[in-house]
This record gives sequence, structure tokens and C-alpha cells, in this order.
Amino acid sequence: MARVAVIGGGIGGLGAALMLGRRGHAVTLFEQDTREAGEDLHRDFFHWDRPRVPQAVQPHSLLAPVRTVLHAEAPDVYADLLARGAREYHEFDWFDEHPPHRDGDEELVTLRTRRIVLEAALASAVRREPAVDVRRGRRVDGLTFAPGRPARVTGVAVGAGTHPADLVVDAAGRRSPVPRMLVAAGCRPPVVESHRAGIAYLCRWYRVREDGPRDPGRLRNGSSTPFALAGVFPSDNDTFAVNVVVSTADPTRGALTDPAVFEAVARSFPATAAWLDLAAEPLSDVLAMAGLDNRWTSLVDDEGPVVTGLVNAGDSLVHTNPTLGHGAALGLRAAQYLAGHVEETVADPGGYHDWTVRALRPWFDAQVAADRVAGQRLTESAESTDRRAAALAACALDDPVVMRARAQVRHLLRTPGEAYATEEVDRSVTAWLAARPDFEPTHDGPTRAQWDALVPA
Repeated sequence: MARVAVIGGGIGGLGAALMLGRRGHAVTLFEQDTREAGEDLHRDFFHWDRPRVPQAVQPHSLLAPVRTVLHAEAPDVYADLLARGAREYHEFDWFDEHPPHRDGDEELVTLRTRRIVLEAALASAVRREPAVDVRRGRRVDGLTFAPGRPARVTGVAVGAGTHPADLVVDAAGRRSPVPRMLVAAGCRPPVVESHRAGIAYLCRWYRVREDGPRDPGRLRNGSSTPFALAGVFPSDNDTFAVNVVVSTADPTRGALTDPAVFEAVARSFPATAAWLDLAAEPLSDVLAMAGLDNRWTSLVDDEGPVVTGLVNAGDSLVHTNPTLGHGAALGLRAAQYLAGHVEETVADPGGYHDWTVRALRPWFDAQVAADRVAGQRLTESAESTDRRAAALAACALDDPVVMRARAQVRHLLRTPGEAYATEEVDRSVTAWLAARPDFEPTHDGPTRAQWDALVPA
């Protein structure tokens, strides 16, 4: 069995440590934060200053791979998630009745919850795992190496001491120091591909009142204008988040951090107004996150692996902007693969790197392409002119065939090219359009003039 050092105690690091430990490997997890997600979810979510994890307080929807991986590797964690208030939502719940079942439909389930709930469930399981030693408040300051070409990482340096390992897993997140450590040690640098998303993400958290209405009914959770998006994330324990997305170049972006302005703008979108009309209790200020990019960090260049004995996972490997919620899903998929292929990865990390390109890279590329289009549209306030693309989105709300395809894409089960380019989907969209000859792409949010009237100059 291998000795594994995991750097970082976020979702990717906790997931990797737990799955590796349950396969009998000796795991030591190093996390520089002294605090751990625990029993008081409200306190931990709203009153834990986590500057290295800005996405922690942003809304999350946990996609199918999270559920699938946990069912396979840690069903106790999944049960704990539900016990802590996470809620399952099947994509076909939109319809009055689910269509006849097809293979794979059982996977089309979103877990509606805040990130802190998943962290707490994972942390609790890791504490119970005897093969995992968690060292909180311990920052990894460097790596130790054995000479070679390429060099081999043999462990981590923590304070004045060192900790030997057969494999080091960098799960330190989007701000991981490991690439700098490699360069400082004279290794070839990791290959970093970064694409600025060009969007600002703002949200505010609410709780529905026990003595009031608790759900607005069957309504879309998103609304749009050519220059902004607004959406609702129903979550655990009667909480939900309203979020607004604008271009980083939008001159009104700063004003949206004022709660009164944010709520006035949110009420101008039908989807978010319906939830705010529940007389919900605000739980937070407006929480902003910008400077978003899509980044792929490869420990392989044209010569092969830049180092052995080290792999990256979670946001250290791939992170995307939060709009589509890929982070936790991709992080747990990487953790699962690593746990099942430790010996091969210790001997040669090439197989792991190849797997990440096959299994994870397509979703990174798809997000980059989508952000390029969305960023340009938001910046230019451009009206959509793609009638069939708009029909595809609208048709999904009426036709289970198209809803299934959309859900498969959303849940990282099939790429858009695989899911949408079928004769069945084509027939459904064509028939939907034929029944609506006057259909044109439209937006249901405010006009620019209405928006500017809501936002003080």
C-alpha cells in the first residue's frame, strides 16, 4: 500500500483522502486552515473568513457525478448529506409526470445544497477513517525531491520537518503554491492554460419563512437580458440564493453590492422576483466574486511529465467559473480515479494525466467556448439571433426528449455534440418550432433603460 500526502482540505482533498484511506493507503492530509466544516452549518457558512476559497459562499448545485461517486465510494457521506438538509431534485421533476424511464435517467439528479454541507459530511467521514491523518493548521512549505530526469517528488516540507510520501496529491485549489515550488526547485514549469471569463458573479442568501409561502411553484430558475443573467439556487434547510451575473466591464457592477440596489434589480427578473415575493428573510450581504477564469494546469509538457511522484486534482488541476457548477463534480471524479489507480500512478503518472485529458478536459474546453460567447454577448449587450438554439432551450421545458438531452449535458454525462446531435432531438425541436411559426429569441429581464433606472449613477 502507498503512503500518500494530500495538500489541501477542500472538497477535492477531502474526497481523495477518504477514498484513498478506504482502500487501505496511509494518507496524511495537510490543510493550513485550522478550522473545519462542522455541525453549525449556519456559522461555518456565513462567519468563516476564507479568502483562499472565494467560491465557498457562492451558490452551488451538486451535479450527477457527485452523487454517483459518493454512492459508489462513500454512501455514508451521501446519507449524511441528506440528513444535513441537502435535497434531491430530478430534472424530470419539472413535469407533472416523469416520462417512461430510460437507462441513465436515474443519474439526472441535482443535489440542492450549499458547499459547506458537502464539506462537513466529507470532513466527518475523514475524521472517522483510521487510515487518514488530518493535520490542520499545517502549511506545506515545499516539496522534497530525489534526483532524476524528471525529478521525483518524495514528500512535503512542513515547517522545519519533512514528511515522506510515495505520492503527493496537490489539491490546494486554484491558488495552489505547488507550481511555484516546482519552478523554484528547477523543474520544468507546469503548462498553464488560462482564459479570463469576463464576468462578475454576485449573490445574496435568503431563507423562506416558516409561517409563509415556501415555494413559488413550477417556474424557471433563470431569467436573462442581453447584458445580464439572474437566477435562483434553491438550497438546503429552507435557504436559497439569488445571483446576478454581469460583464466585468459593466459600469453598474459596483453599485450591485448595495443590498437595496441588488434586490431592486433582482425583482426586475421574473425568475428571481418570484422567490423574493415569498417574503424571504435575507441572510447575507451581497457577496461578489470577479476575476474569474477557466484554468487548466498540466504537469505534462511536450517532453512528458515535468515531475513524478506528484499529481494535481480538483481546482489545482482544472477550475472553471462557477456558473455551471462543475468544480465539485470534476474534483470528486479525479479523486475516485486516483484512489483506484494509486500503484500505477506512483510508478508512472502518465496514465493519470492521460485520463484527465480524456475525462475532464472536454468539459473545460466546453466551458471556455461557452464563456467566450456569453462574455462577448454580455459586454456588447447583444441580442441572440440563433432561433434554433433558443428553441432548443425553450423546447426542453415542454419535451422530455430535449429535457433529457439538456440534463445529460448539464450533469457532465454527454457533451453537447453527443446529446443534441441526435435524430430524436432534431425531430422534437423541429416539431416544436413548426407549432410556433412566430417564435423568436427573446429575453424576459429588464431593458437597459429599466436597469439603469434602478441603479443609482
